[in-house]
Parts: sequence; C-alpha cells; structure tokens
Amino acid sequence: MNAAAASLPPDIRLMNAVSALLLAVLLGTAAWAAVRWAVRLPVFNFRAIQVEGDVSRNSVASLRANALPRLKGSFLSMNLQEGRAAFEAVPWVRHAQLRRVWPMRLRVRLEEHRPAAYWEARTDGADAATEASAERALVNSFGEVFQANLGDVEDEDLPVLAGPPSAAASMLQMWRLLNPAAEKLGESIDRLDLSGRGSWRATLGSGAVIELGRGSASEVAERFGQFARSISQVTAQYRSPLLSADLRHADGYAVRLRGVTTQSPGKPVNRKR
Repeated sequence: MNAAAASLPPDIRLMNAVSALLLAVLLGTAAWAAVRWAVRLPVFNFRAIQVEGDVSRNSVASLRANALPRLKGSFLSMNLQEGRAAFEAVPWVRHAQLRRVWPMRLRVRLEEHRPAAYWEARTDGADAATEASAERALVNSFGEVFQANLGDVEDEDLPVLAGPPSAAASMLQMWRLLNPAAEKLGESIDRLDLSGRGSWRATLGSGAVIELGRGSASEVAERFGQFARSISQVTAQYRSPLLSADLRHADGYAVRLRGVTTQSPGKPVNRKR
C-alpha cells in the first residue's frame, strides 16, 4: 500500500477495495461467459465420430438412433463421462471409451456383451407360474445380467440360469464346472436352478432332472462328476433312458429310468457310488 492510499480514511480504503473486488468478479464473469460462448460456436462441433471395437450387435443406424440424441456439447465442451453413458445406454454395449481426436473428431471404442446364458431371477415364495412368466434377461461372459432383445440370440444354444437376483455370476461359474462332465455323457446342461436355500438342480438336454443338493462349487462338481462316471452303467444295464436322479444321498444316488420300476410303483432305482 503506497503512502497516498495509506493517508485515506478507512472507509474510503474499504470502498476502494470493494470496488476493486467487484471489478475483478465482473471481469472474471465476463471472461467465463465469453469462453462458454466461444466453445459453443459451430466451428468446434464434431465433424466425425469414429466407432471401433465390438460392433457386431449394433449397426451404424442403431448407434445413431440410440446414442447420438444423448450426446451434448462440442469438441471443447463435451463431458466425456456423459458421452460414455450415452453409448453404454445402447443395447448390447457393455463398455465405451471416448477420446477427443484433433481436428474435431470423437473416437469411440465399444465393448459389447457376449451372451453366455439366459437369466431368470427367482424370488423366495414365488410360485411356478410366476417364475415361468417372469421376463428373461441375459447373462454375459463376466456373469453380469443385462437386458437386450432375446430374438437376437434365438439361434444360439444358451443354457438357462434361474436363481436369486445376485447369483448370476456364481451360477455361470457352476455351469462351467458341471457342463464338461455332462458332455462326456453326450449331454449338456440346458438349465441350472439354485434355490434360495442353496440347493442346486440341473436339467439335461434330454430332459432328465438331476438334484445336486447343497455344498461348495467343488463339492457339487465332484458329486456330479462321480454320477456322470457311473450312470452309463445303470442305463445300459436296464436299457432305459434316465428320467431323473437324486444325488443328495450320503452313500450313493437314486435314479428313475423310463419304464423301470423296483419294489413298488414310483420307487427309484438306487445306485451306490
């Protein structure tokens, strides 16, 4: 502070300081308004959007219809996080990366969902009719549930996973553990159910239903593997296809074969492991 300013009365000095502050605020606001006006000039609009990566499920037309209306801003003003959300809202898009590329271009790299199974969320206490009418979704290769047009995968041989809402990833892992054993029988696991109490049930491609019981993934897989290694001997002995099996016995398993009864009608055939 110079001598002349120091000699001024306190109220005058305060007024000058307030005036200087207001002037600085006014100039800053004007500069900010000028910058916001400049970045919105047509010269800064994107001239091209380059899409790379997985685009097998989406066409240029679908991306244009679903993503472009959500994009806001220019090369300088676009919020890339909001732009990413616009592309990730497109059906089949799992992840999007956006990057500005000079001059005035937007580069988008997409990762699409790769469907691994159908998904049916089950709620404890729901009856069979309610579960059967529940809208299906899809599970991707990471065990994540996502929504898409199921007609896009009608020609793909996908299993059905049905379980508690948060169990999709663990159920996909279990299916991957069990299905190789089923394939050794010339079968596949077309459906895998998990109850709210943790009990597993597998439905084979032939329609046979296998009650797998509870336990860790390794325990259930070992139980099913032992069954798969010996069931061919049972079906060959009786020359009859398998209808169902119950692996929840401590010392073996029980099976039901088509046209085969033992002891009394409806009794299963028992087989030691």
